[in-house]
Amino acid sequence: MKISAVLLAGGESHRMGKDKATIVFREKPLWQIQLDLLRKLELAEIFISARTDPPWRPSGMQFVSDDPPSRGPLSGLTAALAQVQTGHLLALAIDMPLMSEDYLRAIGNEIEDRAEPLAAIYPADAHVDLVEALSGIEFSLQTLTNKLVKAGKLRALNVAKEEETLFWNLNEPADLDLSQ
Repeated sequence: MKISAVLLAGGESHRMGKDKATIVFREKPLWQIQLDLLRKLELAEIFISARTDPPWRPSGMQFVSDDPPSRGPLSGLTAALAQVQTGHLLALAIDMPLMSEDYLRAIGNEIEDRAEPLAAIYPADAHVDLVEALSGIEFSLQTLTNKLVKAGKLRALNVAKEEETLFWNLNEPADLDLSQ
């Protein structure tokens, strides 16, 4: 795919109680599940975005530090969009282990900018909008993506009922019970 990708791994994991990236889900740490998924897509480049360079980052994998002060995924997206060498950036959250290669490939092959904030394709020119959002007081990706949809920079994506589980994410220890 002729697009870039960022694995968003900068969350504080307060509700989970430990770094989500290192949580084992179905016998693999989340970081490995998500990087394996992104590698299958044969992207132009892959970034890992976090507050600090994670010890689990494979050598040779590009790290981008969240724009300080960290404002959640918005900071990671902004930092990655500043580095992309392609026209689009696929964003994927570290804590969405049920996301599928088929789904990401389908949205990536269309190269349409999508509005599911943590499994989305952002145009490189949205960087200016993200920088503007970081300088404000509203850091919600939902708010930002709605703004980008209204501006015609993203297209809202209707998720089919059978695809809803792809967007399930791990937030609390009880969510790990679903890993069976």
